[in-house]
Amino acid sequence: MRLLLMSDTHLPKRAKELPTALMAEVPRADVVLHAGDWVDTATLDLLESRSRRLVAVYGNNDGPALRARLPEVAHADLGGLRFGVVHETGAAQGREARCAARFPGLDVLVFGHSHIPWDTTAPGGPRLLNPGSPTDRRRQPYCTYMTATAADGTLADVELHRLPRR
Repeated sequence: MRLLLMSDTHLPKRAKELPTALMAEVPRADVVLHAGDWVDTATLDLLESRSRRLVAVYGNNDGPALRARLPEVAHADLGGLRFGVVHETGAAQGREARCAARFPGLDVLVFGHSHIPWDTTAPGGPRLLNPGSPTDRRRQPYCTYMTATAADGTLADVELHRLPRR
């Protein structure tokens, strides 16, 4: 099962559209996971129409229209793994322990908010993945997203993709 992970798209405030390279990945993915901060409903509509399956949440910059359509936390069983998606996990320091306590039983937690790519595993808890942002690099050298595969209870091929500078 091929997965596409993204977060913090912030359209149309940070970019006018999603990057071409990212959109090319959407039809290749069995599941698209979006960890919030869409800002506009048009981006949600676009990904819903082009994704085979979309697992998504709202973020702190998402207004009532998005919050009416998306949960704060989403769960999905994918490739024999228990996934969770949430926007915010708090400060980097102590994140692993905090997420292990808040999300017991998960194998993988996809999150956003910081725009900073992240890939760690909490002791006794989930693998934590933040794909960064495909539209707003903030203090990072590149805008980013992630891909991975999930099969037979194993997460593999986790790759952070750097997008060309605009």
